[in-house]
Amino acid sequence: MALKGIKVLEFGGLAPGPFCGMVLADFGAAITRIDRIGANVEVDCVGNGKSSLALNVKSKEGVNIIKKLSRKSDVVIEPFRPGVMEGLGLGPKELLQENPRLIYARLTGYGDKGAYSPRAGHDINYLGLSGILSLFGRAGENPIAPVNLAADFAGGGLMCAFGIILALLERQSSNMGQVIDCNMVEGAAYVGSWLYRSQHLPIWGNSRGNNILDTGRYFYETYETKDGKYMAVGALEPQFYAQVLKGLELKDDEISQFDDNKACKKVFREKFLQKTQAEWCKIFDKTDACVTPILSLEEAPSHPHNAERNTFVVSHETGQLVPGPAPRLSRTPGISRAITPAPKRGQHTISILQDLGYTSSEITKLENMNVIETYQEVPTSKL
Repeated sequence: MALKGIKVLEFGGLAPGPFCGMVLADFGAAITRIDRIGANVEVDCVGNGKSSLALNVKSKEGVNIIKKLSRKSDVVIEPFRPGVMEGLGLGPKELLQENPRLIYARLTGYGDKGAYSPRAGHDINYLGLSGILSLFGRAGENPIAPVNLAADFAGGGLMCAFGIILALLERQSSNMGQVIDCNMVEGAAYVGSWLYRSQHLPIWGNSRGNNILDTGRYFYETYETKDGKYMAVGALEPQFYAQVLKGLELKDDEISQFDDNKACKKVFREKFLQKTQAEWCKIFDKTDACVTPILSLEEAPSHPHNAERNTFVVSHETGQLVPGPAPRLSRTPGISRAITPAPKRGQHTISILQDLGYTSSEITKLENMNVIETYQEVPTSKL
């Protein structure tokens, strides 16, 4: 795989940091997750295939273990507010002294400096500060956050993985590591570059929810079907729009008579309510109408297109189908770690320390000092 041989230390966190590690792991990197002793790691839904070292990094001994690991690692991913790692003696300055080739990726909300840098926040806050959230929502309604997709995962975890790949590529010529300041405000704004740069185009210019791409037009909208499901219509170009009218059995003059976009939406709404989603799929699936079903998370994996491409893989933990790695590389494709179990807290503590040269007695002493935690399988009782 493309990242085979790359060793990553991922400090345990939620959402964007673990997702960044998952992306690297799916393409071959070996991820060691540093978990806090006693932490609830079950909430990390993308920990599959990683190793877990449960460690008290506030102890001198814990700091020494991290420093030893950093000497053998290529990348560190840390998700804390600025100053936290420096306070532990594990900031970029300290770890790059241990390993000048180390790539230190800081994944934060607001960045390593700035008025908001020490503040707490979540996806909705970062997206709001980026300017992008102001564009999401229907006319006359408050802005609507697209769950925690745009900042946490697109502007955060994915952009951080991209930064790590860039730094790894540059290191081949310089033989030097560097610090990556990946924050979710700037990441979300950058992902939204086209939205910023296209504001002079005629597709914008109206208030939120009254433009072409933000549900302001009837030919770029979602519609309910007879069975309570939904279809997505994205017929921007005339040739696609003509196919929509044909599929709906509408003549152009039945729509063009209305100057009011709301009236056109009403016609489309009433048409789509006359058939089930499956019936509309049968009509539109072989056309270029840009009309597709809106599938649930349960339905998407079994859709014929996704099934044919094996877009989803089976999760070890839940047995559910989850997305496989993307994009697809022809020679060195990713392999989803979802097919392997996520680590229990401290499951690999002993083996990781043994690889660092710690003896059994030293490991026992560290455990007795509450510097480390090891995972013990609880035997299943037999009746």
